[in-house]
Amino acid sequence: MSGVLPNQHITAMIAQGQIASTRPISAAQIQPASLDLRLGTMAYRVRASFLAGHGERVSDRIAAFEMHRVDLSDGAVLEKGCVYVVPLMESLALPEGIQAVANAKSSTGRLDLLTRLITDGGTEFDRIAPGYAGPLYAEICPRSFSVLVRPGMRLNQIRFGDGQAVLDDNALRALHAQTPLVDGAPVIDDGLGFSVDLRLPDTTLVGYRAKPHTGVIDLDLINHYAPAAYWEEVHSDNGQIILDPGAFYILVSREAVTIPPEYAAEMAPYLAMVGEFRVHYAGFFDPGFGHDAAGGAGSRGVLEVRCHEAPFVLEHGQVVGRLVYEHMSETPTQLYGVGIASNYQGQGLKLSKHFKPA
Repeated sequence: MSGVLPNQHITAMIAQGQIASTRPISAAQIQPASLDLRLGTMAYRVRASFLAGHGERVSDRIAAFEMHRVDLSDGAVLEKGCVYVVPLMESLALPEGIQAVANAKSSTGRLDLLTRLITDGGTEFDRIAPGYAGPLYAEICPRSFSVLVRPGMRLNQIRFGDGQAVLDDNALRALHAQTPLVDGAPVIDDGLGFSVDLRLPDTTLVGYRAKPHTGVIDLDLINHYAPAAYWEEVHSDNGQIILDPGAFYILVSREAVTIPPEYAAEMAPYLAMVGEFRVHYAGFFDPGFGHDAAGGAGSRGVLEVRCHEAPFVLEHGQVVGRLVYEHMSETPTQLYGVGIASNYQGQGLKLSKHFKPA
């Protein structure tokens, strides 16, 4: 069956040399429907973001745009507002018919740490053509916070697929009727729509806004930082907030979402006509997210929101994004939140794992 390849297929691809690495790939990197990618030992500060382009190598483009090199071996700071390219430990030799897509990990997105995959000959970020053979690179641009990184850190992840397996709206409606995907009436239009929750129960706190001038965040430190040192609380008593241009917000979806074990999903931006803002940097939802075989209520989706050209009034219940569901080619042998270290199962409004509970 065509679809997203599960963890057991990824393990087989590693054994067959279709996924290789300069260091052995650990079991912890293998997620239900994706593989975590690791930073190598050197970062290249470049003048601007780029794609390699047809027939071109990333290493040649780095040579053209490089400003200086940053040795990550003993840990190094990637500074806010700068663009870096880091060769990753992993490389690919994909068979024909297998393509891949990459995305930032959840904690990466919640730090406003723009991380995208680039490849030799690539004409799109985060998209890898069937049969690609070559190295992988992460383009990293810290947007809100400077970060301390080391080799082996996992900022982005890659998902493999065989053929097209996206569910159309009729298939989504049928799936929701069989296994409710949200707790309420679904908004299905080119995917499953989700909206923003600006009326959380028993509180006026509805989100967080990144402070403009903060200290460095060491990405190895978990449950370490005081939220108030890096974030301003966003309150609302009327179900609306005004987004400021250039500011970065953490909000939460009104819907509790379920991803059944036989499916994977990716968060996609909603139509630009709904407002001058972008929702999501980290977009993969693994099989089993929010799922409970006994009939659980799902998990909220955390929204990473950046406003663009003009201040914008965001209203409670406004549809701001959509989930695109895909078939798995086979049910994974491990699921999100079941026996693996899943930080955000059953989540509500929540900062990244680096911060102490607010």
